[in-house]
Amino acid sequence: MKRWLLTLLLPALLLSCREDEQTQFLQQIVEDPLMAQVDSMARALAATGFNAGSAYREVWIRDFNTFIALSLSVCDTAQIRDALDTFLDFQGPEGDIPDAFVPVADTAAVPYHYRYSRARPKLAAHKNTVETDQESSLVQAVRQYVERTGDTAYLASVRGGKTVLQRLEDAMSYLRKVKWNEKYGLITGATTADWGDVQPEHGWGVEIDEHTHYTIDIYDNAMFVLALDDLAVLCRVAGADSLAVPWLALKEEVAGNVRKVLWDPDRHQFHPHIYLGESPFPEDLDEEAIYYHGGTAVAALAGLLTPEEIAAANTRMLENVAAAGAQSVGLTLYPAYPAGSFANPMMGPYQYQNGGDWTWFGARWIWVLVRAGMLREAYDELRPMLQRVVDSGFYEWYKLDGTPVGSGTYRGTAGVLFTANELLRAAAEEALEQ
Repeated sequence: MKRWLLTLLLPALLLSCREDEQTQFLQQIVEDPLMAQVDSMARALAATGFNAGSAYREVWIRDFNTFIALSLSVCDTAQIRDALDTFLDFQGPEGDIPDAFVPVADTAAVPYHYRYSRARPKLAAHKNTVETDQESSLVQAVRQYVERTGDTAYLASVRGGKTVLQRLEDAMSYLRKVKWNEKYGLITGATTADWGDVQPEHGWGVEIDEHTHYTIDIYDNAMFVLALDDLAVLCRVAGADSLAVPWLALKEEVAGNVRKVLWDPDRHQFHPHIYLGESPFPEDLDEEAIYYHGGTAVAALAGLLTPEEIAAANTRMLENVAAAGAQSVGLTLYPAYPAGSFANPMMGPYQYQNGGDWTWFGARWIWVLVRAGMLREAYDELRPMLQRVVDSGFYEWYKLDGTPVGSGTYRGTAGVLFTANELLRAAAEEALEQ
């Protein structure tokens, strides 16, 4: 072939090769046996109930929110609806939602302050007061239920004299009224590590008291933004468009304040905390150097990061994983809080919520990457999480060396991986059709 003709044809040949490679890559995702195997394992686990895992008797709303889509693929819809109703039956008079419900017979096992409901005489509920995500989690779960089942009539059903939609509005109003900080225009909570629910001042650390250090963080507020958007959608599908307007306005207000208050433009990350008083940590701890993986993932899902910031965050997370010697982007945070920062002995460096490796949030980062069109990154970063499930089961979290810890049948892990597979496979199929 003459050189001038080869020069003309080379760009087209290179483009054709790249297109063939891309097609093969997308087909690889669609046909991936590891993804299919984990999906099958997840469905088998989900069919056995709604409690968080083998280590828990409770059904927790923050967990249920992350595996309700999986449950809907294998469980009776009426059972799922009843679980949602149960949280509403235990709703507090100000609109707050409990963390979890449990059989009354099991209340002696853990010393929570339980609440009871005439509508559910065999059950009791409790609320971890250091965290501010229960109300948001319920609203998000209901949207998933309605969207996947088409059961819009559920929103008009009545629980304790109010419709489900009214009770969801009460839950969001609770956060706006009781948990609201007027100065910053954001919701508050107790100090925790990233998305965690253990404060540093106590050995157990799940209830606000006179020792609590109040703060504002990205996880709670990103969850709030997601829930406000979901509530507006639910208002619309219920035929109450006018009710959606103030919730969307509040969403925009909170989203703007997140960027203004919590985003650190110099470090290109979110501030771990904006304290409303003193910090509970020693002065020589540079908390601003700690990167919150979980809160960043939820913020991205809430639309609080640009595509460029998502790409930069992915690079940062992979660098942190390498530096920590972790197994996946489920690494909670990096660097970990030093030894002694938390009274709870489970919260040592790179343990539990203080730098443990949690698929429960790592897979949510995969959702972010898929939605950002970063399919190759999503696939490469998902596979280690899938492989360790095949190797050891759906564990709650992992040590840096990959040792599984906690509940061995953690439904939150199954749920987020199921959704990650679903999103990635759908994106690949759509790209193949174009």
